[in-house]
Amino acid sequence: MAHYAPFGPAYAGCIPLPLTAAVRSALIFAALAGAAALAQASEVADDAVAMPVITVDGNREDNGYVAKRSGAGTKTDTPLIETPQSISVIPRERFEEQGAQTLRQTLNYSAGLVSSYFDSRADSVTSRGGNPAMLQDGVQSNFGSYNTTRPDPYTLERVEVLRGPSSVLYGQGGIGGVVNLVSKRPMASSQREVQVQIGSNSRKQLSLDINQVLDADGHWLARLVAVGRDSGTQVNMVDDDRKLLAPSLTWAPNANTSLTVLALRQEDHSGSMIGFFPWQATLLPSKFGQIPTSTFTGEPGWDAYDTEQTALGYLFSHRFNDTLSVRQTLRKTKSEVDYRSAYTSFTAVAATGRPARPVFNPDQRTINRDVVQNLNNLETLLVDTQLEAKLATGPLQHTILLGADVQRVETRQANGRGVAAPLDVYAPVYGNYTVPKALTHLPTTNLRQNGYYVQDQIKYGPRWVAVLGLRHDAVTNDIEGRAAARTDDSANTKRVGLLYLADGGWSPYVSYAESFLPLGGVDLNDQAFQPQRGEQWEAGLKWQPPGRTLMTTLAVYDLRDTNRKTADPANPLNSIQIGEVHVRGLELESAGKLGRDWDWTAGYAYTDATVSRSNGADNGKRLSGIPKHNVSAWLTHRFSIAQQDGFSAGAGVRYLGSSMDGLDQLETPDITLLDAMLSYSSGPLRVALNVTNLTDKVQISTCLARGDCFYGQRRAVALTARYTF
Repeated sequence: MAHYAPFGPAYAGCIPLPLTAAVRSALIFAALAGAAALAQASEVADDAVAMPVITVDGNREDNGYVAKRSGAGTKTDTPLIETPQSISVIPRERFEEQGAQTLRQTLNYSAGLVSSYFDSRADSVTSRGGNPAMLQDGVQSNFGSYNTTRPDPYTLERVEVLRGPSSVLYGQGGIGGVVNLVSKRPMASSQREVQVQIGSNSRKQLSLDINQVLDADGHWLARLVAVGRDSGTQVNMVDDDRKLLAPSLTWAPNANTSLTVLALRQEDHSGSMIGFFPWQATLLPSKFGQIPTSTFTGEPGWDAYDTEQTALGYLFSHRFNDTLSVRQTLRKTKSEVDYRSAYTSFTAVAATGRPARPVFNPDQRTINRDVVQNLNNLETLLVDTQLEAKLATGPLQHTILLGADVQRVETRQANGRGVAAPLDVYAPVYGNYTVPKALTHLPTTNLRQNGYYVQDQIKYGPRWVAVLGLRHDAVTNDIEGRAAARTDDSANTKRVGLLYLADGGWSPYVSYAESFLPLGGVDLNDQAFQPQRGEQWEAGLKWQPPGRTLMTTLAVYDLRDTNRKTADPANPLNSIQIGEVHVRGLELESAGKLGRDWDWTAGYAYTDATVSRSNGADNGKRLSGIPKHNVSAWLTHRFSIAQQDGFSAGAGVRYLGSSMDGLDQLETPDITLLDAMLSYSSGPLRVALNVTNLTDKVQISTCLARGDCFYGQRRAVALTARYTF
């Protein structure tokens, strides 16, 4: 699937968002981009462990909002200006100043990254018409839906976004690319911080980040990150509580060898903020007005979205000499989720003519509700091993990467359904419901993927850079007790890119990349479904002027996602794989430092995503939940008051264009949202006030053809005090 909707009657659906104020948005971007000409150089030393080689995140060279290097696009330590593909890096300083409390919010100011669901269960985002795969330290972390914890931004050093098909490096995945979360790791100097936060919806959070050098030679380093939170949400009776411990230990006996062990224990206690409200009284008018955004459709004391995750892994690197190095990443996780909810019914009632979608009862006040409980378990073992060699053949300089990665994923699920009495969404009365009497255990699924890849980064003289990549994957998906449903897929994917390093920091490039996404299952003829295949052409221009802290990227692309399932005209109960999605777009993103006192980032994306081939009613229609236009800009200024330094103020604007429901019948309107920050720093103390959705707009984030609409985030205020020692 290109993207998924929140859990409902069938994990189904998609989302929409159109255009407007394109001129206004472009002016916002142009104003900030023009200021970039004033950018001044100012490099800061990185106190992280000096790693001779890297995993996927690259050696950090972050300066304010600007990163210069990343391994996300090549799995080698490569300057962004030399990588022929669109990549965004969001350093910790940026998302901390913007007050990000969720992974979704760290991506709010990245071009083309759209999150249409304000959800307590998952951080779903779209990019280029698809859902990017989520990685943790270079290996995949999301498999399926609603079976693990949500990442906490406080545990992250940076977030990296690689746009478009990326299977050559990362294996199975769709057209949306990848979002890589880089964990905090031990650093070469001891430092500690404690952070206290209070905010809207009775939010109370205490966080600790303790880094310690354990021996005089600096060979042993340790770090402990901890988060404890007690909070409500904007939806009545839905909590957002968290307990998290993330210890890590690094052993670096010399400059050529490093081993870092990372662990995580996280427990979240929450519920479902999404009620799957009808079109009426959200987007469309209704007799009694709009449904309040705080309305809870579940049942107090029973509803839950409780998750636990335990993870253990390591990052190893060793350089044999200036030519040859090896590294390996391993991560093992176990997650458990207890998901219980009552939500607006999607069940048809033939006797009354009620359709199979959320609607009001004749009183125009009450909704019917379905009750569901899911117990989801996920266990993964992921290993990625890389051998890198640097060599020359005549005038060509090569960085050759040979890699093998292994995925072992086991998913278990039990579910049950019940009913609840109709609920008056304007004056709810709770307590009348029937829980599932017995849960049905679904067949266990086992996914096995073995991937082998080779990449050559070639430099010819000081100007030309080429990237060539090839990968083979074998994927097996076993379903317990269903031998006929077993799938054995194999796929070859390739990638090629060419970039020219021109004077003045300009780098034009062109690239081609592919993806594959196993679907699993068989059709009515017991023929296994083939993986979806994506292919993309991209051309772009990067600008990183020498002596300035500035990075600007322009990318245009054309991609197709094929082998999508669509209805079989000969049998409506069957699916055939002739479906196709065509996405064309443009993305412009820039981040920089203006003098000493200004940091900024801005982005614009145009995305034309349509179903180009289908036997269904969606043929020729826009993909749901994908706005044609979205714009964002954030500016931070540091200043003095009465000769007292340490003050900072920041402001951001986010514009989401309108979108469609998937059948081009119902339009979700565009919206402009404002965010703000004010902080004061003095020595080891920093106090910051962040406000999201400053004007408290009621946002209808998306409405789907299946019949439901979703609300966005209302105004949220957070006051954070941090003390370092």
